[in-house]
Amino acid sequence: MKLEKQMALLRKIQEMEFVAIELNLYLDTHPCDRDAINDYNCAAEMLRKLKDQYECEFGPLLNFGFGGVSREPWQWIQGPWPWEI
Repeated sequence: MKLEKQMALLRKIQEMEFVAIELNLYLDTHPCDRDAINDYNCAAEMLRKLKDQYECEFGPLLNFGFGGVSREPWQWIQGPWPWEI
């Protein structure tokens, strides 16, 4: 059950990353589109919240200072890692 919840949350993060990247690419060629800027900002905020939730429940998504704060024991070595799911 825990693995299913972890996988579902990771999937949501991947989906929101896709949305943010696509909006970023669109804004590179349409920098004055206010609706797209608003959509990008909403996607970026939702992505931040999803990543915070994931790291709170399952540990860091990234290492080398790019992830959240680790609890004891050092969480980065505990598996499965996000790309192994």
